[in-house]
Amino acid sequence: MSSQPSLKNEVLSSPSNAQSNSHPSYRPGKALPYELREHCIIYFEEALYSQALTLLTSLLTSGNSLNHLSPAFVPPPQHLALAATLALHPSLTTRARSADRLQAANLALRYLRLIHHHVGPINANFGKAFAFTNSGISSRRGGSGRRRTGEDASPVAQDVENVNTELANIESLWARAEDFWHVVGWAFNCSVVHKRRWERWRVWLEYMLQVLEDDWNLRRNIMDVNGAKEEEDPRERSLIVNYVNADGSRGGKERRVVRAIFADGSPRAMTEFKEIWRNEPKERKKDGDVTKKIQTKVNVDEEVYGDYLKDEEGSDLADENPSFTTNPPSPTPEGPGSDIATLSGGTAILGGIESINLRLRLLSLLSSVSATLPDLFTPITTLYTLYHDAIRPLPLPTFSILLSPSSLRFLTPPAASSLTQYILRSLISSSAPLPAKDDLTQDVLEESYLPYAANTGSIADNAKMSLCVEALVRLWNGHVGLEWSQDLDRAVDAGIQARETKAKSGGRGRRKGAEGDGGGEEDRVWLRGSAERIRGLVDMVKP
Repeated sequence: MSSQPSLKNEVLSSPSNAQSNSHPSYRPGKALPYELREHCIIYFEEALYSQALTLLTSLLTSGNSLNHLSPAFVPPPQHLALAATLALHPSLTTRARSADRLQAANLALRYLRLIHHHVGPINANFGKAFAFTNSGISSRRGGSGRRRTGEDASPVAQDVENVNTELANIESLWARAEDFWHVVGWAFNCSVVHKRRWERWRVWLEYMLQVLEDDWNLRRNIMDVNGAKEEEDPRERSLIVNYVNADGSRGGKERRVVRAIFADGSPRAMTEFKEIWRNEPKERKKDGDVTKKIQTKVNVDEEVYGDYLKDEEGSDLADENPSFTTNPPSPTPEGPGSDIATLSGGTAILGGIESINLRLRLLSLLSSVSATLPDLFTPITTLYTLYHDAIRPLPLPTFSILLSPSSLRFLTPPAASSLTQYILRSLISSSAPLPAKDDLTQDVLEESYLPYAANTGSIADNAKMSLCVEALVRLWNGHVGLEWSQDLDRAVDAGIQARETKAKSGGRGRRKGAEGDGGGEEDRVWLRGSAERIRGLVDMVKP
């Protein structure tokens, strides 16, 4: 198993949507004819979203066959940007006034998935469609946002592709959000504290991650095929690189990126990554709820519109269930290494297993960007330091989830190995002879990691140390294969005993927040559970 350099040649793929290294042959794109484009614009401007999206879907899927990849009609970037907003906006989802509006949101997401599947991120010009502007009307929308009519109408006019509706302009996701990481941070906040909104953000974020991964891999394949013919690495123009460089002048941008990925609904995270739309988490009141109407003055600067935008800001909004708590439940281990205990207590702090999986996919993608294009983002050692700073203080149940086999599969094996070793090195005893590089071998496991305890007497630190060692043993056994030997057996026994003995020292050197959720005895359950699993892995390969 190689380390950092091998990251450059790894293909990112979500395990749930695993693909081969060769991407499907996408259909070439062609612009909508002027008349059809005008039909779509009229539908959108009249809020006939379902009709517009049904027409676009029909145009996209027509003319395709298994034996011939005919060009597909691709709408202007403005229409794709609007579809992405329709799939999310509260007025069509959690506060939809009618089934038709909710259907429009679902059709928008379905259309985005179809155009990604048929045409792909490059041919569909997602780089322009999914660009954040944070300014009412973007340059891609062509100035005033007004369509020309009458004698001024022209198929080549600069702004004929614009949609003159608030959802395409000032209420657009791309104008409301500061950047992609604002969206990520808010979405993950919702996974913890606003579960209803998270239901919508989750499917949208899954879609965007698939787009980002496929866009990156497709450009990597182009680079592999063309090689020296390319004047620059095609990945430099990828969506993810655009997103990490959205504000090139901002210092410490990589810190904010990692904070967004680990947003947990805490007051600090909620302050930094605020709601995208005003009163976004509020839901429509049930029929029969009566509230006193309060006359409100209009103040555009404060986003107070009185009776305007009532669909989003009206008095018919209800708070979410006030009984919802952001405090994760305490782990309730049924025995050493209990999977039930891990799932019940470990995922809640980060919003559940689906939220954790999406976070891990982002970590994996950023690892590849950093390893391949460090000058455009940040060196990988700096990135892993930020990962370490976010992961190590987590409670033991959550820490265990992030280092479990089901989680590490979202990272490439070299990335999983390097990150785990990076965390382990901060925990391990100073007497351990650490290797100069993070090239993982069985000799490194036996001589540098397995026999040692943590550098403190904290039970939680020794449990985390054991979990890191266990993760590395699993990685090596899964991708190369453990070979039993007496040296391996002795190293395992020595490490289990060393960590158990060190943890009995009463926690000297304990860091604030280093312990698990439930105190020393529950932390010890994690320590002993990991020890049993390590011993079991080695016994399985014993002849």
